[in-house]
Amino acid sequence: MKLRTQTSATLKAKLSSTLKSWLPILQSGMEELEETLGEFAKENPYLGIQSNISTDFTSQKRQQKDYQRGERSKGTGVEVIERYALCEESLEEVLLSQIIPPLFPTQKSQKIAQAVIENLSEEGYFVGEIETLIKELECTKEEFERIRKRFAYLDPPGIGALDLMESFYFQLEHMDVENEVWELCTKILKDLEQHAKYKKESCYIKAMRVIQSFKNPPALDYYEKDPEVIPDILVQWEGNNIQVQINDKFYPTIVVEAPPKSAVKEDFMKIKIKEARDLVDALEMRKATLYKIGLMIVEYQYEFFMGGEIKPMKLKDLADEFGHASSTISRAISNKYLECSRGIFPLKNFFATALDEDTSNAAIKEFVADIVKNENKQKPLSDTKILDLIEEKFNIRIVRRTITKYRAQLNIASSSERKKMYRLLV
Repeated sequence: MKLRTQTSATLKAKLSSTLKSWLPILQSGMEELEETLGEFAKENPYLGIQSNISTDFTSQKRQQKDYQRGERSKGTGVEVIERYALCEESLEEVLLSQIIPPLFPTQKSQKIAQAVIENLSEEGYFVGEIETLIKELECTKEEFERIRKRFAYLDPPGIGALDLMESFYFQLEHMDVENEVWELCTKILKDLEQHAKYKKESCYIKAMRVIQSFKNPPALDYYEKDPEVIPDILVQWEGNNIQVQINDKFYPTIVVEAPPKSAVKEDFMKIKIKEARDLVDALEMRKATLYKIGLMIVEYQYEFFMGGEIKPMKLKDLADEFGHASSTISRAISNKYLECSRGIFPLKNFFATALDEDTSNAAIKEFVADIVKNENKQKPLSDTKILDLIEEKFNIRIVRRTITKYRAQLNIASSSERKKMYRLLV
């Protein structure tokens, strides 16, 4: 049975009178919705906006449980503000707090250390031009390297290294292990590919456990985290049926404070009250529009909700259904999310992008993740080989840097780095 429903005649009739407020409300993400409505309220004395967002976003599991139970999260506005105010320190802040004596006793050593921090990659490796820096800092290369190597004693372990192997040595300096284990680790790291030849050593297992505990890359714990989001659409199973719901418990409440009818005489008052009521209609239209989008996604993507892959939809199909331009629908799904038993997904993931009308980047990313997961551990796939496999499967033409970008977004290391890590797990 098809889940798709026809937009009601009443909803279409309201469109002409509420279009001005409906579009910006529709295009706002859930987190922006209250602010958007607030802009309308600034110019209308008969309009009030009450916030319903009071969720503790530090616990995604708690958030999802609340959605499923349909319960409103508890907490005062002050408590919510306090929770948002508790921010984690950045990698730069953590490192700068450690650039102090006795490790960095002089102003010059601290200045060099700060330069190292300023030239760290997102992964935590030093990527600066040493020749340029030693001129700016008026120091020798030996001085610079001596200071940089002191990063071996900073947290997070491995930070400031030139490459993966030096990062491992830095991390080993941090480890509190027996001398025998430490010495064997240094031997293994010098010839990591041939680590099996040390199996007869009495502390081989301990040494390999130490090496396998190293973080790669060293700044892994400081990668920018995806912000917590509030889904607009909830897709849930009830028995053998899929139910689509709008997550309206987080919607702001619009309060129209209309005076008694006898007092409504002035044109200004009448106009503002009508605008306030139109805004209520516009918010309901937002819910109805997204509800219908949710129904269409479930209809087209039924196999995905059963555990299968996403089958890219075309924005044009959705636009034709609503009678709007594709650009309008594109803005409507931007910054909107759907939650189901498989997690929370951006609506745009279900639609084809400019990459190809019949292929979504989400489908390609899923394909990349799958082939890397099942690749030959002795010969990891290069980006060029992955590109060839994608072009063969999807019958499209894309450039190699697109694969590199997708790999980074999926937090998948390069083929050479993966090969090193696979060897550690033998």
